Order: sequence, then structure tokens, then C-alpha cells
Amino acid sequence: MNDLLISIITGVVTFIATNIDDLVILLVFFAQVDDNLQPWQIVLGQYLGFTILVILSLPGLLSGLIIPTNWISLLGLIPLSIGISSLVNQEKDTNLSAEINTEITPFASSSQSNFLNSQIYTIALITIANGSDNISVYIPLFSTNKLDSFLVIIVVFFLLLSVWCYTAYKLTHQKQIANFLTNYGSYFVPFVLMGLGVVIIYQNQALSPIKLLGICLCLLVLMKKN
Repeated sequence: MNDLLISIITGVVTFIATNIDDLVILLVFFAQVDDNLQPWQIVLGQYLGFTILVILSLPGLLSGLIIPTNWISLLGLIPLSIGISSLVNQEKDTNLSAEINTEITPFASSSQSNFLNSQIYTIALITIANGSDNISVYIPLFSTNKLDSFLVIIVVFFLLLSVWCYTAYKLTHQKQIANFLTNYGSYFVPFVLMGLGVVIIYQNQALSPIKLLGICLCLLVLMKKN
């Protein structure tokens, strides 16, 4: 019983420590809900991305690695690209869901009945990109726990993920928060995403500051719509 309690506490503390920033990102996504971006797509994308993060962390059980953390950090280019595109094309596309449809996965179906549409893929990819720090924590965590403790921690993770999604969804339905995000969300969303992308890339030194600046300048040119 003591081991079970320790595993639960470990799971709760680890999840909160590695997913505080995800709560902010979820809040931004739920604030953009409309006909093109539904709540179930956000939840499914979040669960898909988080599941992939856990799978990428499984080598910790075998004290090994599959993908270097700095390679995963390069996925920070995804939110960075979306943020830059939203900023330079703000007069044309002020809705984040429009960027999700047109910038990242234009090949995917936009039908709401399609469980593998562009919105879900994009949210999953952003979750993965934002989770490079998760992997760096989960791998050593998993390597120091036995299988039964590992399973308890995983269950705690996925239960708390539903709490995260529900909390973000309810916060966007608070009148003051909802009004603020509705009126000003399109202005700060690009900066949130660009900041997220830069932090993800820079924290694990996936790119040098000069290379990152060069990529940003290139994206400014490439993402500008005529």
C-alpha cells in the first residue's frame, strides 16, 4: 500500500511539473473553438500527442534511448511556424484554427467526422513538441521504477490529462476569461506559440541562437501570404 501511495504521489508531482505549460496551451486552443475546431478534436489531439510522448519515453524502462532529446526539440519549429504565420497574416487569418487547417497539414481532411483530420494532427504535434522536457524527465523516472509502479504512474498521468483538458475547457467558459480571449486572443496567440517554439528549441540547444534567428527570418518571408 505504501508503494502504491508513493507511485501515485510520484505520478501527480511529475505530471504537474512537466505539464503546467500544456494547461496554458490547452486554454489557448479551447478559446479558439468554432465550426473548424471542436473540443473533442483538442482532447483527442492532446491524448494522441501525450501517448506518443509516453511511448518515446518507454526506453527508460530498458535504460536506453531511441530519439535524442535535441531532435525532438526541433519539433518546436511547428508552433513557431504557426505563430509567425498568424502574426504576418493576422489581417487575413486571425483564427488559430484557420492556421491549423492551412499551414501545417493541408493534405488532411477537414471533415469533423474524420478522426485523423488536420486539427487533431496539429494539436498532437504541438503537444509532442512541447513535451521534449517531459521525455527528459520520464526516461529516468521510468528507469528507476518497477513495472507495477510504472503502470500506476501511467494511469495517474492519463487521468490527470483528462483533468487538464476539463480545467482548460471550463476556464474558457468563465465570462471574463472568455471575453478577454475572444477580444484579444488573436493578438497574443501568435506570440504564445512563437515563444513556446523558441523555448522548446533553445532549452535543449537543438539550434544555436544564430541559426534559430535565421530560421525565424526565413519563416517570416515564407509564411507571408500574397
